[in-house]
Amino acid sequence: MLDIRQIPVLSDNYVYLIRDQESGLVGVVDPAVPEPVLAEADRLGWTVTHIFNTHHHGDHVGGNRRIKAETGCTIVGPRADQDRIPGIDVALGDGETYDFGGSQALVFDVPGHTRGHIAFWFAESDALFCGDTIFALGCGRMFEGDPQQFWTSLSKLRALPDTAQVYCAHEYTQANARFALSVDGANADLVRRAAEIDAVRAEGKPTVPSRLGDEKATNPFLRADDPVLAGNVGLAGADPIAVFAEIRARKDNF
Repeated sequence: MLDIRQIPVLSDNYVYLIRDQESGLVGVVDPAVPEPVLAEADRLGWTVTHIFNTHHHGDHVGGNRRIKAETGCTIVGPRADQDRIPGIDVALGDGETYDFGGSQALVFDVPGHTRGHIAFWFAESDALFCGDTIFALGCGRMFEGDPQQFWTSLSKLRALPDTAQVYCAHEYTQANARFALSVDGANADLVRRAAEIDAVRAEGKPTVPSRLGDEKATNPFLRADDPVLAGNVGLAGADPIAVFAEIRARKDNF
């Protein structure tokens, strides 16, 4: 099992410290910046042994080199994008596993946001570290992929258990909820969740992690194959890829 600590950094990023309780190994997921990560590890008395990178963007790998220089940690990242992951030691791809002490991560290739994005699924801990592929009530911008790639990626992650905790990398949930309501305003689960999110944020608390079952019911980007949502965006009967592309385009201009 993993002990997971969330570290807010920059304006809206989350970095995660994860400790395997059996071995004491400590990983950092997507360290945007080094200082708060090292400070929190020191406060906890944890020694960083690994970095897990989901993709190459600077707000996910910016702390790699300094953390590695200070701790000698092993950097694990996507094989499809290893040329853009600073200091990478272990490159992984779809369907491969990585043993992290007594915990094991299953790797998914999830291109769309970037060409080489991966996600790490720790089944024993019900923990999904998905970077910028899924957000609470959203998904990442489609910078380097296409709608078919992105929908395939989301479908892979959607197939995980409802109990999975989605540890995404940004606190975008309140803005995502406003957009989701614009395309799915009759969804009672979404209306209720949006109100809960407003209350949580009013108290200054994080909305992340979210539960994958809630994402399946309320996140429009995971529901492009829902006939109701397709009808809401004027694409009744259309292929889910076309529906996803329309929803993504609307979000880009929302």
